[in-house]
Amino acid sequence: MDTTDTTARMGTVLQAGGTWVLRYERTLAHPPAKVWSALTESEHLQHWLPCDIRGERHAGAALELPFWPAFVDRYGITEPVLTGRIEVWQPPEVFEWWWDGDRLRWELAPDATGTRLTFTTWIADGAAGADSAAGYHVCLDRLEALLDTGRGAPLADHPAELQARYEEGTTPT
Repeated sequence: MDTTDTTARMGTVLQAGGTWVLRYERTLAHPPAKVWSALTESEHLQHWLPCDIRGERHAGAALELPFWPAFVDRYGITEPVLTGRIEVWQPPEVFEWWWDGDRLRWELAPDATGTRLTFTTWIADGAAGADSAAGYHVCLDRLEALLDTGRGAPLADHPAELQARYEEGTTPT
C-alpha cells in the first residue's frame, strides 16, 4: 500500500440528482478467499470498517450494523446500531447490501497478482457524499493494510485534502 499519496488511488464519483455513486477499484495481492473473509467476517471487519455486520448470510437476510465502540466514542454516534439487508450473496464473488439508506456492492475477481476488488456504493445523502467518498477511500486503505500486514491500521480521520479532492472530482449526470 502506498502511504505517501492518499489521492493516488481515487475512486470515481458521479452525482445523479441527490445521490452520489462512488466506485473504487483496487488490485490486492491476496487470493479472493482471503479478501472475501476480510469483507465478511467480524474479526477482520473491526480493523477497517466502522461497523460490524451481524445476521445470516443469504440474499434477503436482515442485518444489524452496530458501529464499533471506538467509532461511537470518537464521533459521538447517537444511533450506534443501524439496519440493513443483503441483496446479493455469492461467495466469494459478490456481496451487496444496504446500510441504512446506502447500497454497497463488493465484487471480487481473481487476477494475475491476486484479486481485483471493485467497490461501488450509492450514497443516499448527497450532502455527505464527499465525506463518505473520503471515508471509504480510507477504509479501503485500511483493508489493504490489514491484508498486507495482518494488523489493522490505527483509527484515523480522513485528511481534509482528500475530501476536497472528492468534492472537486464529482461529475453531475
